[in-house]
Amino acid sequence: MIETLNSIIPYISGLWTLPWILIGLIITPFLSRVFGSNKIDNTMEKIGLILLYIFVPLLLFRIFLDVDFGENELIFSIFCFLIIGLMYILAYLLAKLNANKINLKDSSKRHYIKTVLTNQGRSSAFVGSAMLAISEWQIPAAINMSISAIFLFSIIPYILSHTYKKDRISEIHVLPWYLKLFPWYLISFALTSVILHGTTGLYLNDFGDTGIIFKFFTTITIPVALYYVGASIHPRDLKINEMKKLFNLSHKIRDHWLWVRSIFLITIVITPIIFSLFLSILLFLDFITKEWFAILIINSILPITSTNMFLVPYGIDKKVTALSITWTTIVCVPIVVLLITIFRKYLI
Repeated sequence: MIETLNSIIPYISGLWTLPWILIGLIITPFLSRVFGSNKIDNTMEKIGLILLYIFVPLLLFRIFLDVDFGENELIFSIFCFLIIGLMYILAYLLAKLNANKINLKDSSKRHYIKTVLTNQGRSSAFVGSAMLAISEWQIPAAINMSISAIFLFSIIPYILSHTYKKDRISEIHVLPWYLKLFPWYLISFALTSVILHGTTGLYLNDFGDTGIIFKFFTTITIPVALYYVGASIHPRDLKINEMKKLFNLSHKIRDHWLWVRSIFLITIVITPIIFSLFLSILLFLDFITKEWFAILIINSILPITSTNMFLVPYGIDKKVTALSITWTTIVCVPIVVLLITIFRKYLI
């Protein structure tokens, strides 16, 4: 059995995992017709939570067990925190500027700014997990994923809960406890692994056949997560009329599409361009490594995370967020796949 697992692992890791996005896109609509879309959607939601709370933490534990976590990893953690923080600051500044441009006032202006700010959060746990399949990128990708989780489930909800009182009488604390707990729960697996390795010197290979079984179990995470990404793209959303609304650059339409276009441009065009230029300069000056460059560039083009929908009660727009998630996923997933392929060829 061990030999069989060893022979399978290469085919559920590396670039072999990327076709699972297409598999999810093709198979899920078929299953929805057979079993009903509501049942499949509910099942996929449960799979998402299982991935977040069981598979992803154990995958991080396995990755960090084989790492001598030292000065470089600590520096990247700080640098990654700063870069993600700057991405949110950029979204806030652009949202504030655009709100004035389209003449939003008072509560509508705050509603728009909070929606844009929140939707700078990217799908690092699902789409971003593809980077974990590249052995040379596993550590920085895992660090990036952990820090993204802190922003998504701790820092941004904290900011939103305290700005909510400007539109309501009191603060609001509506993020489910299990999502509030998630970033610290996730990091605890990484820290436990780092401490275990640092104090005992153990590597995964030291566990023999048990280590191989554990590696197989955690490696499954990546193709399942990418299947989940493909399953979240609904072909019914690929309508010509909707695409015209999204890519129409005029401001004549005064409905939610004006906000969606704004978020799309900020997250998919402006943010990647600015950070690509900034990181390219740092790479040219040898301030960052090729691995750091690849991880952070790809992170800047990841689609908006579906978990932002959990933050709707904090005062962000539900319809705008849902459409932004759908269309950034449709556009960004092929770009991410292309970037991973190119960067893996030329930056490793």
